[in-house]
Amino acid sequence: MSSAPKGDVAVLGPGDPLDDWDRFVDASPQGCIFCRSWWLEAVAPGQFEILVVRRGGQIAAGMPLAYHRKWGFRTIHMPQLTQTLGPLLAPPTSENYERRLSNEMDTLAALIAAIPRAAHTNILCHPSLTNWLPFYWAGYRQTTRYTYVIEGLGDPERVFASFAHSKRKNIKKAEKLVEVRADMPPRDFYDHHAASLRKQGDAINYSYELFERLHRATAERGAGKTWFAVDAAGRVHSAIFVVFDRKSAYYLLSTIDPEHRGSDSATLLVRDAIAFIAKHTDRFDFEGSMDRGVEGSFRKFGAVQKPYFHIYRNNLPLPLRLALAIREEVGRSFRRR
Repeated sequence: MSSAPKGDVAVLGPGDPLDDWDRFVDASPQGCIFCRSWWLEAVAPGQFEILVVRRGGQIAAGMPLAYHRKWGFRTIHMPQLTQTLGPLLAPPTSENYERRLSNEMDTLAALIAAIPRAAHTNILCHPSLTNWLPFYWAGYRQTTRYTYVIEGLGDPERVFASFAHSKRKNIKKAEKLVEVRADMPPRDFYDHHAASLRKQGDAINYSYELFERLHRATAERGAGKTWFAVDAAGRVHSAIFVVFDRKSAYYLLSTIDPEHRGSDSATLLVRDAIAFIAKHTDRFDFEGSMDRGVEGSFRKFGAVQKPYFHIYRNNLPLPLRLALAIREEVGRSFRRR
């Protein structure tokens, strides 16, 4: 995909120089590790582009888009293992609220107008984006999702003191049963995750090739790390994969062997990961979850609830939408059985 104008918006592709974009990601309040060019290449190799608005020769806004074909249709989707993309805006330059909001409206409208037509568009936005009104005017729909975040990692005593009593109790228990080690090889992590899910009647939903690319990309940049818990017999109870930059860390993946869930080792891994991550960033994002049981666990780490937008639009004809919805539900029922 090569650079091409779309109205006031330029389009950057995988073959274009993207250093300016990565610097803009650093500056933007919505910029995060998932928007960096190397992340996009790892999770959507050759299948992404970045819409960019320039003003005075500088990037003023942008939006990464990842493409996929589903049922023969082109879709704009969220790549696997990627929490948020959505619009990125430059830091505001005016203290006047009306002027800032007017500029935001115009910039978002330009980005939205440049989004290619697709059978389905699915975008998860950064929590700091609080204005989806231009999307609404353009015919998109929105639902609110939640993540949980610990901020102020520079004060670890305060962070660990904010853990619920049950979490501190889990940590003391796990310390007697397992040893925490770092840097689990990617193949071992993936195989443990797949095996743990099989024991629960589930199947892993991402490929080893994807995980290996992402693991390699983060390792090369000092932006990712694994921790795992091992007992005296050498059995791995749990493992986690955390990615991070100077802005935030993200609890990307976790795997817990259901036969060893009672050791509470995953809580110990989170504690040790936060202690390490605090040297690199001030923020730890649990990446959700909307699942009731998982949400309750994350809340007990003293994390604060943060809402963010899920923006979407379906351009398929209604009869086809219904047919595909039925097909997906039949597939889910079959997998459950």
